[in-house]
Amino acid sequence: MTKRLLAALSIAVVGTLVLATVGSGGTSKKQATPLPSSSCAPLVYKGSGTPKFVIASDLPRQGAQRSQSNQMTQAEQFVMSGAHWKAGAYTVGFQDCDDSTAQAGKWDSAKCSQNGNAYARNSSVIGVVGTFNSGCSEIIVPILNRAPGGPVGMVSPANTYTGLTTAGPGTAPGEPNKYYPTGKRNYARVVAQDQYQGAADAMLMKRLGVKKVYILNDKEAYGLGVATNTRNSVNLLKIKVTGFSAFDPKASDYTALATKIKGTGADALYIGGLVCENGGKLIKDMRSTLGPKVKLILPDGFTPISAVAQGAGAAAEGAYVSVAGVPNSKLKGAGKAFLAAFTKQLHGTPPDPYAVYAAQAMVVMLNAISKSNGTRASVVQQILKTNLTNSITGTVRFNAQGDVQGGPVAIYRIKAGKSTDYAVLYPPNSLVKKA
Repeated sequence: MTKRLLAALSIAVVGTLVLATVGSGGTSKKQATPLPSSSCAPLVYKGSGTPKFVIASDLPRQGAQRSQSNQMTQAEQFVMSGAHWKAGAYTVGFQDCDDSTAQAGKWDSAKCSQNGNAYARNSSVIGVVGTFNSGCSEIIVPILNRAPGGPVGMVSPANTYTGLTTAGPGTAPGEPNKYYPTGKRNYARVVAQDQYQGAADAMLMKRLGVKKVYILNDKEAYGLGVATNTRNSVNLLKIKVTGFSAFDPKASDYTALATKIKGTGADALYIGGLVCENGGKLIKDMRSTLGPKVKLILPDGFTPISAVAQGAGAAAEGAYVSVAGVPNSKLKGAGKAFLAAFTKQLHGTPPDPYAVYAAQAMVVMLNAISKSNGTRASVVQQILKTNLTNSITGTVRFNAQGDVQGGPVAIYRIKAGKSTDYAVLYPPNSLVKKA
């Protein structure tokens, strides 16, 4: 690595610590115990000596999100390599764990439970970076919360469902306390939760001149939650909601539903759900019935955007996709340096935005471990005390609930089958609180 890259990564990984501190300390006397192959790929460690701890990355490694999660795990390892596989005095290894199944083609509840229990039982696991899907975190977080010597800290690069951290509109009874049975928080996320995304999507509709919108959801925690947040924000901005209903992600045809929506006179359609759940077919049937003039607005469940374009083809042309965070083009300082270096590793391929946030989540985890006393409980405390400036995505701090402070939302538009930057929206707190 070049000195410039190492300097950039030293800023990103440890904040106020210098690179010499990251690389200091002796080798571990006790080697970490790897997680089982039923859950994870083999342990990766490229530092000196042996790893004392393991950081598990928990992402869907099969199905439509595979290309996206490939980049995310590469980004996480890229940060660890820049830190010489150390966090302060502690050597750390990495394991790539899959929370999906081939049959489901996405995250699977049984697999999430299996993974969570494997992490909790293995005392070498000092922290988890993940998950991508909020529904999977609903399962893993409480398992890690009860772990021996814990709770075990978890930092998500992508979860946006509001109920994981706070109560309010779009959340279920008992949330978020049911995810923290010990009464202690052990979870944080580096992206804004869906009250921000819902508010931003409503702001986008206002900007586009939408008068009437029909809102769909897939009935899952994330899809229903973000759809509810969007509906609340739309109502506040005086845009008429002509309908709010669920769709079956496994349906073979959506023509009848599209005809129903067309009859409401909506000039925009919002879909709360996941691209991997028949999203391409849904968009095709909607577009063929509603026509090209009805604006299609999608939340970050419809990423990677390449999968939307591939699954829906020409029907996705002109669609807007919101993603919590800033686009790559707006990264500055350490973020811009990271982006340049990581793009080079990808042989010139532009990184998916969530790969950048996966790197940021790993930065938070390594920083917390470096400042801890080497126990799970201490790492959790340090995660919630995070105060990184000029990190990959800028300044990173969490509130007491584990939500990142600040909530930019990037809006992308699909043109000629590709993702293009459209806008970055900063929803005001007055709108976010009521979303």
